[in-house]
Amino acid sequence: MNKRNYMNTSVQEPPLDYSFRSIHVTQVHSVPTDLLSEEPRTGLRPVRHAKSGKSMTQSLWLNNNVLTDLRDFNHAVSQLLEHPENLAWIDLSFNDLTSIDPVLTTFFNLSVLYLHGNSIQRLGEVNKLAALPRLRSLTLHGNPIEEEKGYSGVTKADRTTAEVWKRMNIKPKKVRIKHSAP
Repeated sequence: MNKRNYMNTSVQEPPLDYSFRSIHVTQVHSVPTDLLSEEPRTGLRPVRHAKSGKSMTQSLWLNNNVLTDLRDFNHAVSQLLEHPENLAWIDLSFNDLTSIDPVLTTFFNLSVLYLHGNSIQRLGEVNKLAALPRLRSLTLHGNPIEEEKGYSGVTKADRTTAEVWKRMNIKPKKVRIKHSAP
């Protein structure tokens, strides 16, 4: 199966859900709580696994834990996911992260990143995420950066204005209709 097909089929896979597991660290050989020693939560649909035992999902949920940093995050993700390069959604909301670790910028297919409810204090931290070409959804509310001058949340009115601008300024792609020969 080529990478393109994998990405198309695995988007439908449920997340690997480690939320509410009191995970302290993502370090590989650490005590007291190591991500790799925890069992993920089970959902309505089971997560498929490759022959290697690694998950086939593109979503990793680590929300509502007590993470303070992402030390060894790349290594942990490569131990959990069959195709870590296809990771598209990371939920790190409601942890104790004080910065945006550059490790997150190594996941080039990342399109959803939840960081709300952490302890991120510097607005400049967000600039690191400019390296993610597919990032479409980012949450930062509930962090101390909300108090920093220049921080602005996107309101429903902002979304409507952006949608109107898009319709007025971006030409739709032309659809070609194939006619079959009689």
